[in-house]
Amino acid sequence: MTHLPNALREITETPDMGIVLSDGLRLSARVWMPADATDDPVPAILEYLPYRKRDGTCARDALTHPWFARRGYACVRVDIRGNGDSEGLMEDEYTARELADGAEVVAWLARQPWCSGTVGMMGISWGGFNGLQVAALAPPALKAVITLCSTVDRFADDIHYKGGCLLNENLGWGATMWSYSSRAPDPALRPDDWRAMWHERLEAEPFLPSVWLRHQRRDAYWRHGSVCEDYTAIRAKVLAVGGWGDAYKNAVPALAAALPDAKGIIGPWVHKYPHFAVPEPRIGFLQEALRWWDRWLKGADTGVESDPDMRIYLMDGVRPATWYTERAGRWITDESSAPAPVHEWPLAPGRLGGSAAPLETRIASPQDCGAAAGEYCAIWLGPEMPGDQRADDARSACFDSAPLAGPHDIVGAPRLRLRLRTDRAQAQIAVRLCHVHPDGASTRITYGVLNLSHRDGSADPQPMQPDTPTDIAVRLDHIAYRVPAGHRLRIAVSSAYWPLIWPAPDAASLTLLNGALELPLRDGADSTAGDEWTFAPPDADMPWAAEELRPEHHVRRSETDLTTGIVSLIVEDDFGMQRDRDHGLIAGSKARERWSIHPDDPLSARGACHWTDELTRADIKLRTETRCEMWADATRFHMTATLTAYENDVQVHHRQISDSVPRDHL
Repeated sequence: MTHLPNALREITETPDMGIVLSDGLRLSARVWMPADATDDPVPAILEYLPYRKRDGTCARDALTHPWFARRGYACVRVDIRGNGDSEGLMEDEYTARELADGAEVVAWLARQPWCSGTVGMMGISWGGFNGLQVAALAPPALKAVITLCSTVDRFADDIHYKGGCLLNENLGWGATMWSYSSRAPDPALRPDDWRAMWHERLEAEPFLPSVWLRHQRRDAYWRHGSVCEDYTAIRAKVLAVGGWGDAYKNAVPALAAALPDAKGIIGPWVHKYPHFAVPEPRIGFLQEALRWWDRWLKGADTGVESDPDMRIYLMDGVRPATWYTERAGRWITDESSAPAPVHEWPLAPGRLGGSAAPLETRIASPQDCGAAAGEYCAIWLGPEMPGDQRADDARSACFDSAPLAGPHDIVGAPRLRLRLRTDRAQAQIAVRLCHVHPDGASTRITYGVLNLSHRDGSADPQPMQPDTPTDIAVRLDHIAYRVPAGHRLRIAVSSAYWPLIWPAPDAASLTLLNGALELPLRDGADSTAGDEWTFAPPDADMPWAAEELRPEHHVRRSETDLTTGIVSLIVEDDFGMQRDRDHGLIAGSKARERWSIHPDDPLSARGACHWTDELTRADIKLRTETRCEMWADATRFHMTATLTAYENDVQVHHRQISDSVPRDHL
């Protein structure tokens, strides 16, 4: 990563600027701006999220916000209410209050003497979500948004449900927030009331998996904040960014197609900003963002309107691996009005493509099928990618193409149409599109899952009629992937996909009767063609000044209990411990997850999460231990959760929650 040799403007940093809302609550902001901004006002760029600016997002903030400030912007990193150093209590994600607060912050920024009156919002994940959602409220000063790794549909494309199936990430990320948001503010910033703020949080912190699990269909709860409900509400100019290694990529083409002047960029990356993301190649994201801000916040002619609707990294097909440091490929450009042509590949017994033929293909996958799926959302930089699919393929019905006569560039969202019957009223299906290498190795290209009760939509699910032929369609995630000549394509279909999705209550058997794959193939695949777009090399400001006290370490391992037959995935993420060299706060975290199931029994499924978070400020040592578990019987989900807090190794708080939620066509 290179650094520009000359800073354009001298900047100042304010570690704790107070923004007082209309209800009297004080939000805490960390602000970087040109030192002369009061004399020469600048636009403001707001990043607004719960992940603790003082000890949570420091590394990426250091690379990003000062860079923009040196180039004539006030960068404002705000902890939402109830998190980090801001007052108030956490309620849920993307609440009406959170979004109203965001709109109020935008207006506050526009009024400041150092602000020119125009504001942009930028963020990844939570900050990418609420950037779009605040934009849908149309605060007058908000002129532009850069949203990364976000979604337009909170039910269909977040960490809760996918294809109407319950994602285990609903518990996993809920456990993360149970830990994150219950932590104390930095005592150095709130010397008089940090302890009272902390204990108030400990008493009130919601266990969000209980909330989310009470909405198992796409109801008003999920429609709130789903900007696809009314794209016309967004007046700000939107640049959408995603990564093929991330869970959130489908929003990028949706936004580019729906919003005037919107543009999309999708690289090979996991859930990270593209100027320091992996796998490489990284891009000059900050320079690209600066073009966006300069055009829409300063009125400069930077040519962004003439950029292609979509700039996409077409990945070369490679052997399966649970982690990649780089992906070979090339940058291509596409317009939303001209997607890749769709080609139909019929299914025949064991075969993909050629002539269609009737099927009588039975699928009754073991409940542990899906072990090679990888993490739903790769983020922690461990071995999180989907590995070799051969073991899962062996537990699935597979349909293979003939060796391809030439390279095939898959660009878009494939769809599999099927006619099938099932022996149960409640069942699910997982579909993987794989690249099969000449030696049999199987790389997952993209995938989709469907709760068959949601086959006609998720607002009003209906059970299947057992033994009745039924037409369904499974849409797979967007992808850009080149399959080399001489290799094969495979469609693998299973009736289970653990531990990515929670199993149906009964082990259903599916029988496929016929089907066809709709495959978007870009014309003119050429293995010698170069990039159609070139980005500047990645740049950044100086890295976060921190002392490593404990190194980061990530583990994924599988276990089989030979006595009980229970199969488990164990996840251990030690995020290390660091001391901020500037203000001295020490922070560290560890997360553990265990996902267990018996191959013959869907009701044996169980998830357990345990987080440890530590903060040390001088002679104050704080620690929280959060735990949660989930299991189910045929009619209900069951959960327990505990939150225990320690000050100087003395327990100061303990709370336990138990809950039971009926299954709703799930």
